[in-house]
Amino acid sequence: MKLNHFQDADLFYERVKDYLGQHTARHCMLLRACYALLHNPQPRDRPPYLAIVEANSTILAVAIWISPRYLMLSQVQDWAALDLIAQDLSDRQEPLRGVSSLPEIATAFAQRWQALTQQTYQLSLKLWANQLVQVQPISSAKGFLRLAGEGDRPLLNSWLKAFDIEALGQIESNIEASVDRALIQKTLYLWQDGVAVSMAGGRKSLPNGGWISPVYTPPEYRRKGYASSCVATLTQQLLDQGCDYCMLFTDQANPTSNHIYQAIGYQPICDWYDYSFH
Repeated sequence: MKLNHFQDADLFYERVKDYLGQHTARHCMLLRACYALLHNPQPRDRPPYLAIVEANSTILAVAIWISPRYLMLSQVQDWAALDLIAQDLSDRQEPLRGVSSLPEIATAFAQRWQALTQQTYQLSLKLWANQLVQVQPISSAKGFLRLAGEGDRPLLNSWLKAFDIEALGQIESNIEASVDRALIQKTLYLWQDGVAVSMAGGRKSLPNGGWISPVYTPPEYRRKGYASSCVATLTQQLLDQGCDYCMLFTDQANPTSNHIYQAIGYQPICDWYDYSFH
């Protein structure tokens, strides 16, 4: 059993795509990260950590860490692979903020990380990975979906900050840079009912699949069906553009949003846990 690093995202994806593709829904976070590295490379202070653990040319685990986000781990074929990954990251003195994976894998890694570094860990998010292959008919709210444009920049900055605070408890990224990319890549959409009332991001970012995120509606516009119509219309648009399915992550602690998305046709496929390190 050995751990191999990759500096080249293309070579890394070529090596891991079949392994990750065996369980697309369970690996959608990692596949999305690969897609971003391949199709939307960005200058970074720290190069991405791309690693596999293998034995006899058989992959046992895949690890992706794009600072400052959490380490992402694939399904694991041998628990000892987690020991190698944890030891490697510890030896490199990488400033991990947390781990994100299937529950048993995230928990096992967090335990190993604590043993190595003496850092404590805390379950910060329990998510569901939801998949849709056909949009279900729903009552449409007043208004229509439109692509966000340059004139929406102040609103997008404000809503993305509000989304981060509400969903994650803090602002996780450079919001201005995120808005720049979204406007260039045309990935943020607004539901318009006289004024903009809801926002959703969507694009093809998986093998044959679309990704919906973020979704945000200001409190004063909630309970009017805007988010449902926004997400349903954008999802259908992605399917019409050739996606075979769409993925969307939801917080298990938010029954309202889970009900909304299930009514549209999104069904929970697996649990996904985030542990933060302290």
